[in-house]
Parts: sequence; structure tokens; C-alpha cells
Amino acid sequence: MRTTRKARTARTTRSSALVALAALGALTLAGCGGDGDGGAADATPGSESSATVELPRLDGQKIEVAAVWTGPEQENFTKVLDEFEKRTGATVTFVPAQDPIVNFLGTKIAGGSPPDVAMLPQVGAVKQAVDQKWAKPLGPEAKAELAKNYAKGWQDLGSVDGTPYGVYFKAANKSLIWYNNAVFENAGASVPKTWKDFLTTAETISASGVTPVSVGGADGWTLTDWFENVYLSQAGPEKYDQLARHEIKWTDPSVAQALTTLGELFGKPELIAGGANGALQTEFPKSVTQTFTGGDQPKGAMVFEGDFVTVNIAQTDAKIGTDAKVFPFPAVGDRAPVVTGGDAAVALKDTKGAQALLTFLASPDAARIWAGSGGFISPNKSLDVAAYPNDVQRDIAKALIAAGDDFRFDMSDQMPQSFGGTPGKGEWKALQDFLKNPKDVAGTQARLEADAAKAYKN
Repeated sequence: MRTTRKARTARTTRSSALVALAALGALTLAGCGGDGDGGAADATPGSESSATVELPRLDGQKIEVAAVWTGPEQENFTKVLDEFEKRTGATVTFVPAQDPIVNFLGTKIAGGSPPDVAMLPQVGAVKQAVDQKWAKPLGPEAKAELAKNYAKGWQDLGSVDGTPYGVYFKAANKSLIWYNNAVFENAGASVPKTWKDFLTTAETISASGVTPVSVGGADGWTLTDWFENVYLSQAGPEKYDQLARHEIKWTDPSVAQALTTLGELFGKPELIAGGANGALQTEFPKSVTQTFTGGDQPKGAMVFEGDFVTVNIAQTDAKIGTDAKVFPFPAVGDRAPVVTGGDAAVALKDTKGAQALLTFLASPDAARIWAGSGGFISPNKSLDVAAYPNDVQRDIAKALIAAGDDFRFDMSDQMPQSFGGTPGKGEWKALQDFLKNPKDVAGTQARLEADAAKAYKN
């Protein structure tokens, strides 16, 4: 499938990008001041007494919602669905889905039992759902709520050929590096601002007796995120958009440069917890928890990933803002990258219940519920940041909103899912192989291009 829709991330303007980066830069300072526990502004976040959107009565109606979320994410989303049930009288069932979700939905639809709503984690999946004529356009109430609460860039991400289909309920700032503060203090390490500084910091930590970087390489998507941040900062937004649309090939020199840069880390096994083989056996959740377990002698001192890392840190004894701190992904080129991700709610049945749920998910009422539990960032500009549980997450959210339309969406999530979002295939597999053999830049490029050409059919 060729993704013909342009990457709907607005062209970066210097002024807005600098505003966003300044807000991101404040994260380290916020982390030094404790977690600022204050919780949400309302005692019962998202409750009917604090409602900003009116919902219809749906007594007796049953709604199914499919998503790939598990564990804490599923639990927190269920709280959102519980509030919708209370306010409408509908019965909502969460349907656990498997990656790739498009394949899961295809099987459901072929069997005549599609869920009413699906949470799609890739822009390419939204496009595919529309192309397959599965997705239903947003109704007037949902569109009105979306227009009121979302920047145009987020509205466009959920649209295909100008028609809105998706509501980006959950976003992610995927340009963050979290670190064990005790390790940094013991090693005398400083927070880096550039890639060169980052490698120096890693060497300093290694010399102190702690392995500096934890990588969740068993989950290929973490490696695509590493690549995208390096590539965006080094090659720039125009090349980033072109590669996302396969308008330039993966054999382009800019890709070689980014892989070579990434190899400066991946090529030094002593800097990675467990070396390459260990990283490839480490799933994302473990890559986080092993960074914040063991006090000042963890298996890794730093872990790269988005704001959702807070969910996994919460499973340890580390306290965000004191034990666990964060800094923006270091600048490889002229400026640090700002890469985002997100999950869009899309109706697969054009029913009153499905449209009402999309309307609710587009409101700050729904976002406020999950925000209070942590591990969640909303692109909803009407959500009061007081809803977030600590200063670190508030600042991450502010940075996302400050970016307005000027951000870049996760590249692999813009691609056909067969290439950018399938375990053991395409980009995920190619970058896992690259982690094992980071000297093979040309071979990695050739495999990436061959798989991309098949997926884009060009």
C-alpha cells in the first residue's frame, strides 16, 4: 500500500520550534525540584459534575472498543470508559487486540464482528482503515469537539483527503531520555545537550562502573524511535518527511549518516546493558525498570523513550523528579528533535454510541481521567495541566501543546504497517539486525529499501 497522504505534520517554523524546545529544556530543571505532587484539579477528574461536553443517553446500547493496550494502560483507559458508561448508560467492553492491529481488525471484520471503535497507533493504520472502507467519518458533534480542543496539526493527522476520521486521544513525546540521578551524581556526570556530549556522558558513567544505556531492543519499535530522533535532528524535517513518504530511498546518504551516528552508541557493547545480545532480549518495560532498580547500581543508567516511561518507573521504588529525572533527546544537528506519537480513536460502525464515544474522547473530560493516573499525555489543548500528577509530566505536556502544529509524528507510524509496525519484519527487524551488527550500514540500508519498496509498492 502506497501512503499517498502527506505526512500531516506542519512544516516546522523556527519560532515555534524554539518555543517547544525551550519548554522541553525546562524538564531537567523541573525534575530537580521534586515531583510536585498535587494531582488533578478536581477530586473526581472527568466526572459529570465537571463536564465540558454533553453526551446523549445510550441506555441499553453496547459498545466494543479494541486497542493493543495491556497492563496499566488498559486499566487507565478502562477508567475513561467507565466514566462514559456512567454518563450515557451504555455498556462498553474493552477488546484486547494484537499487533499489528490492522490485521486483527481485518479478521474481525471478515468474521462479521468488528468493534465499534478501534484505537489505532499508526497514521498509516488510519489511512489503511479508510482505504479498506472500514473507518467511518466523524459525526458533527465529534468534529465540533475536535475543532475546539485540538491544534490543526493533530486534526490533520486523523484526517484522510480532508475528511476527519480519527481523534488522537493519547499522545507521546518520544524525544526524552530518563536517567538514574544517583548514578549521575556518583559519576559526576552532566546532563548532555548534544549527541557528542551524550556519548561523553555515557563514557563517564561507564568509567564509574555502571553500564550507561538500557535499550529495549526486543521491541523493534524502540529502535525505530532511536533512528527517528537521530535522523530528524541530523537530516532535518524536510528529509524526514520525504523518507516517511518514501519520496527518497533508504539508500539515501542521509540514512547512512544517521545509521553511522547511531552506530557510535550501538557499536560499543560496553555502553549498552547486556551488550547487543542482552538488549535484543530486553523488552521495553524491563529496559525501564532495570534503570531504576538497584539504587545507584542499576543495570543501566539511562533509558530512552517517551513520557509513557513514567508508568514503568511507577513499578519501581524510584520517585520521578528526584530518583528518576529526564532530559530532552540530545541535538545531533543544529537543534534537538521533537518526535511525537499517538493513538487515534476511529469508528468502525456508524452508530450513535460510537460517535458519542469519539465525542467524549475528543473532550478534556476524558483526557483528565487518565492524566491524573500518569503515563499519559494529551494533545487536547483544553486540558488543564493541573490534571497531571507531577511537575515533570506537566512540563512534558506543556511542551507538546507549545509545539502547536510544529512537530514531527513518529516516522514508522506514518508508514504502511507491514514495513513500519510489524514485529519481526520491515524496519523493526532491520534495525534489530543493525543493533547486532552496526558496522553493516550499507547492508542495513539495502534491506530497509527492499522492504520499503514492497510495502509502498513503488
